[in-house]
Amino acid sequence: MDTARRDWVVRPGGRLAGRLRVPGDKSVSHRAVMLGALADGVTEVTGFLEGADCLATMRAFRAMGVAIEGPEGGRLVIEGVGMEGLRPPPGPLDLGNSGTSMRLLAGLLAGQPFDTVLTGDASLSRRPMRRVTEPLARMGARIETTPEGTAPLRIHGNPHLRGIDYRSPVASAQVKSAVLLAGLYAEGRTCVTEPAPTRDHTERMLAGFGWPVAREPARQRVCLEGGHRLRATAVDVPADLSSAAFFLVGASIAPGSDVELEHVGLNPTRTGVIEILRRMGADLEVTPEGEAGGEPVGRIRVRAARLHGIEIPAGLVPLAIDEFPALFVAAACAEGRTVLSGAEELRVKESDRIQVMAEGLRALGVAAEPRPDGIVIEGVGSKGRLGGGTVDSRGDHRVAMAFAMAALRAEGPVVIRDCANVATSFPGFEALAREAGLALEEAAAGDEDGRRGHG
Repeated sequence: MDTARRDWVVRPGGRLAGRLRVPGDKSVSHRAVMLGALADGVTEVTGFLEGADCLATMRAFRAMGVAIEGPEGGRLVIEGVGMEGLRPPPGPLDLGNSGTSMRLLAGLLAGQPFDTVLTGDASLSRRPMRRVTEPLARMGARIETTPEGTAPLRIHGNPHLRGIDYRSPVASAQVKSAVLLAGLYAEGRTCVTEPAPTRDHTERMLAGFGWPVAREPARQRVCLEGGHRLRATAVDVPADLSSAAFFLVGASIAPGSDVELEHVGLNPTRTGVIEILRRMGADLEVTPEGEAGGEPVGRIRVRAARLHGIEIPAGLVPLAIDEFPALFVAAACAEGRTVLSGAEELRVKESDRIQVMAEGLRALGVAAEPRPDGIVIEGVGSKGRLGGGTVDSRGDHRVAMAFAMAALRAEGPVVIRDCANVATSFPGFEALAREAGLALEEAAAGDEDGRRGHG
């Protein structure tokens, strides 16, 4: 991955239009590689997200002896090695910026007959890992962290894990998935109960690969037994709703916009962003079109609308946790106040998204009050504008893309610092955004006020 610092400058105004397809779903792409590698037979993946995070997962399995052809045009061919076929890697597995890779692999590798070390970049090395290492320890896993509970993770493989009935204190699909993946190698039954619904991609894909999974949605509970096999299958990865969210927000806030997003994943554990925008008054037309890779998919048409502030329902928070940077921009352009609470998870993402977004919004003249578990944003209203200015994304891909959309309603250019990590989740964002109508370009070195290209 190119880690050189990159800044953007986005000229103000304009509108979004056209028919777009954003890249493949990151969560589904990760899991397709993991389960395809452990399956018996050859798995073909189409629509794979060729972003840095998913490529890190792919490289990790190649290092453990899995033959993977591609990616080429989003297509992978994975020659599964079976449940017992992984080999010890020649050295530490560097997972870059990918928290999903590290947490899910911690569970999957805990039950192997060999030791592994998982490392990552500076941002990943600050993210909390005890939330997965502690339940895994109850299963018999031996995983060492730093004294702060962060990476690197030193996993001492134990092929004699035992199933547990785990009641998670946090609503986290990554925690749930880590425990379930360890449960594949555990003796007996492994169950996870959560305080709120979270993404269910792991459960869906396990079932698609032939592993029996018992789900109790009303109780936020899922169980499986160890000792089964995974059977290779074809996986068609839908377009990522988290990536589509930036265009949903951009088209909603920019007068005259009309965008149609194609083949978008509509997993009900991910559609919180759609429901929140609708409650704010967004004009969204969702047309279901069946399933792809076990995931519901469809088209979303979005047109500009007058948004109003809301108090975001607690039940929607875990269903939109990755989309809040974009939603904060929608709130900044809405009429009145938007209040978010119960979202302390945002403080331990690729950045402290509550603080970093609040600072960026303030830099653009928006009243934003960060709180320990959320934020209060006073919108400028349908006739108001954001100020131009410079914001620092702190290397957080979703923050960078959110502020790019904010320029649609700005009075002056918006300069966004530290955007290189956008490639972790959305390769090609700049080109697609320009195609849709966003006046985005790379900032020249030392361009502090967005003058480049503006006369």
